Amino acid sequence: MANNILNRYLFEELSVRGELVQLDTAYQEILSSKDYPAPLQKLLGDLLVSTSLLTATLKFEGSITMQLQGDGPVSLAVINGDHNQKLRGVARWEGDIADDANIHDMMGKGYLVITITPDKGERYQGVVGLEGDTLAEVLEGYFERSEQLKTRLWIRSGEFEGKPHAAGMMLQVMPDGTGSAEDFEHLEQLTNTVKDEELFGLEANSLLYRLYNQDKVQVFEPKQVEFFCGCSRERSAGAISTVAQEEIMDILAQDGEVALHCDYCGTTYAFDEPEIKAIFADAQSAPGDSTVH
Repeated sequence: MANNILNRYLFEELSVRGELVQLDTAYQEILSSKDYPAPLQKLLGDLLVSTSLLTATLKFEGSITMQLQGDGPVSLAVINGDHNQKLRGVARWEGDIADDANIHDMMGKGYLVITITPDKGERYQGVVGLEGDTLAEVLEGYFERSEQLKTRLWIRSGEFEGKPHAAGMMLQVMPDGTGSAEDFEHLEQLTNTVKDEELFGLEANSLLYRLYNQDKVQVFEPKQVEFFCGCSRERSAGAISTVAQEEIMDILAQDGEVALHCDYCGTTYAFDEPEIKAIFADAQSAPGDSTVH
């Protein structure tokens, strides 16, 4: 079984490139932070797969954030991933969500914001209407309009062997202009036959051979995908130091501690009175501290 792996591949005799991502624990860790309704679990899985696939297309060091926003029961669903395939995500909702709810039922009148942030250079942001019945169709429209590259996505989220899994494939015409519509259609038809259990359970080489054994496929070195949250006790202390001390002391008097909760991983960082006083003492001494750390 493939675990949290992204594979990029090329068709040697056809001007088409592909990606395959298969996620289990990386997806499960995102779901573990909240008791998400089943349709929202699936939507987060689809968003996670999509972000991983798009992040793999980056030609520079940086990150992609894919954010669904709407006026429905789900106000926000967001996944962030970087060029090292470190991903995290969260969603916010209110009220009940029907078991058969689709993306439109959950988001209402909504849109997808795709933000590409290079480590060096200017940030790019695109806003996409939710045109299509699935997230895959929304993204296919985005690629067609923004990059003029024929692109197809197959995205699946569900249970496999009793645990949540998410996986997906992407085919895209090479940007050199040598690809033909017939070649792409041929590969589309083959990929349309992929089953959930194959995407979730087969190793990449086995799956690609099963789908494309009549075509020459070059598979590149696989890349590990992982859930990664950058929160820490130190960062939480830094956030506290930016709030007015009087406000923090009021919270401390009322609750006996100041607690910061990370929505991404579910960790709570609690600080008692001596720790709070130390945070503000350090913050006040920092501007005059000439020590180089």
